[in-house]
Amino acid sequence: MFDLTGKSILITGGTGSLGKALTKHILIKYPEVRRLIIFSRDEQKQFQMAQEYPIEKYPQIRFFIGDVRDKERLVRAFKSVNYVIHAAAMKHVPIAEYNPEECIKTNIGGAQNIVDACLDTKVERVVALSTDKACAPINLYGATKLTSDKLFIAANNIKGDNPIRFSVVRYGNVMGSNGSVIPFFINKKKESNTLPITDPNMTRFNISLQGGVDMVMHALEHAWGGELFVPKIPSYRILDVAEAIGPDCDKPVVGIRPGEKVHEEMITPSDSFYTYDLGKYYTIIPATHSWKIDEFISTFNARKVPLGFSYNSGENEEWETIESLRSLITEHVDATFEV
Repeated sequence: MFDLTGKSILITGGTGSLGKALTKHILIKYPEVRRLIIFSRDEQKQFQMAQEYPIEKYPQIRFFIGDVRDKERLVRAFKSVNYVIHAAAMKHVPIAEYNPEECIKTNIGGAQNIVDACLDTKVERVVALSTDKACAPINLYGATKLTSDKLFIAANNIKGDNPIRFSVVRYGNVMGSNGSVIPFFINKKKESNTLPITDPNMTRFNISLQGGVDMVMHALEHAWGGELFVPKIPSYRILDVAEAIGPDCDKPVVGIRPGEKVHEEMITPSDSFYTYDLGKYYTIIPATHSWKIDEFISTFNARKVPLGFSYNSGENEEWETIESLRSLITEHVDATFEV
């Protein structure tokens, strides 16, 4: 059974929404973890998070200021670390479009630094976070995350006799995360009673923070090296989100922002050649792998998806309703939410 007791784990971007959710999950489920290191470059967020987790009560936790652009700092941080979860990224699409070089330095250069630092130390397993925007990308953010995915997957080919395993998890919009549409709409409702709609036909995948945490932990435990995990999750229509939050609000159509899609994808037909259904998740296996595919299929009861299979938010079989969205908002985003 997978257990973090006595292990050291480091989360890059650990002060972000998912990093904080992972921290809470790990400290509750694995209180005997040896060290939990929060690695990020924002000292104010680290200061605030340290108030939530005082060292007197949580002696396992450490806060480490650093930037994934700085390989030397990463190598120092990774000393005696068993597992790394890479959640640090520049993720806002319009900001990345306006500041491409900065996005490339963090999302691509940072990814390569993580790979190199892990190979140079004794890290055993690495899980990197991806995004639905990395699938058939049309914006810079998605393109940098696709490149990052490729770097982590290919790292398994250059590890030699190092037993380290690199894997990737890819999922859609995390409900209630910083900068996401639901808290944005809630704030706009309070400010102006107006919810701007980019495109009436727009859809998105939806996953809770806990769903994202569960997926990372699944990959950490079960990855053989090189897999890209994709969850089976519902979609929502942007008009249903607006109706769930502000049925009486004005909803002007303002047009799609630069680099934005109407529907998001997580698996393309071209990926179907390497995609397997694991039950709760899909996984896209690497074209080159060091393990035997027959053993993989047997171990996980994996079923090959049909050729041409794709998975996108506009053609999903499972959908959130206005009612289910309201319930989820109260549960996961704002307990005081009222229509």
